Amino acid sequence: MRAYVFTDKSLERYAGQFVWLSIDTEDAKNSAFLKAHPISVWPTLLILDPKDKVVFRYAGGGTVPQIRKLLDDGQNAFRGSHTKADTLLVRADALAGEGKQAEAAKAFDEAIAAAPKDWPRLGRASESLVFALLQSQNPQRCAERALALYPRVRGTSSAVNVASTGLSCATDLDAKSWNRSELTAGLEKATRETLAAADKIKMSADDRSGLYESLVDAREQAKDDASARKLRDEWAAFLEREAANAKTPDQRAVYDSHRLTVYLGLKQPEKAIAMLEQSERDLPKDYNPPARLISAYRAAGRFDDALAASDRALKLAYGPRKIGIYRSRVATYLAKGDKASARKTIEEAIHYGESLPTEQRSEGMIASMKKQLDTM
Repeated sequence: MRAYVFTDKSLERYAGQFVWLSIDTEDAKNSAFLKAHPISVWPTLLILDPKDKVVFRYAGGGTVPQIRKLLDDGQNAFRGSHTKADTLLVRADALAGEGKQAEAAKAFDEAIAAAPKDWPRLGRASESLVFALLQSQNPQRCAERALALYPRVRGTSSAVNVASTGLSCATDLDAKSWNRSELTAGLEKATRETLAAADKIKMSADDRSGLYESLVDAREQAKDDASARKLRDEWAAFLEREAANAKTPDQRAVYDSHRLTVYLGLKQPEKAIAMLEQSERDLPKDYNPPARLISAYRAAGRFDDALAASDRALKLAYGPRKIGIYRSRVATYLAKGDKASARKTIEEAIHYGESLPTEQRSEGMIASMKKQLDTM
């Protein structure tokens, strides 16, 4: 978003209508903001009124036209709703902004049910509903609503998140779920259909990559290794073309995490290493390249290089993201056979995690690390 979207001159017309603010959720000084407005996915776009109340919320990125539409919707919400559905949507956004995902999901559903024909905010409401159900750990309802709503958003930018998020929910269902096969098949078909229409929909490269990832996961769940490999090859080729067309190192680095995922899936860590080493040279103050190199070096059996990369990343990182780096370091020590160092590192990670402000601390992650420590 920062590299491709917010630099677009067409957004300048909103300059006098919004006070723009970017919040670094890793910085402890922003913990008060996070307490009032919990963030669980990045990027998240919030529009607040002068009293700091959320009037609009959208989780995820988008293209420039999508962002313009979202900003227009935000203005509509602030100025006053026009229909019952609009009023319910504002309430749902506020609940989601407070982190009350289960309640938000109910409100999004109510807004959709009350919507007039050709309601212009159906797509966003559908995306938000499916995401809220995912966040509230209700994969059954998430998959069912996604499959039901997909025909209504087919061929639009909203089809991307409705189909792919729904498919992720379906593949997360217990194998004993009575309609798991039906939901998975229907949402996989919807995801493939949306990917095939990518040029017509004019979706972002991030969104297209996300569709590939969901489809790969679905094929792996089905134990269809041949199809998963074919999809990964297509995915890698697409990302390589996008990276080659990038005009700046920042734009190229947008695809680093996606390419790392696909290269490791293809068992080609050397490609990830070359890419990430270049990003580290180009962006020496960014912790992401060395943090990602840990996994790539480890997959290549270069454990000492992985540990050195973790040292560099830890010096640059701050906030909750450091815990992920510690855990990658732990995995590297374990792969190397050094259990003593792995144990010491996970103790450091737990201590660091417990030192974070309440708004940044993940009790679930701390509990997971303590459980891992007990098994060592």
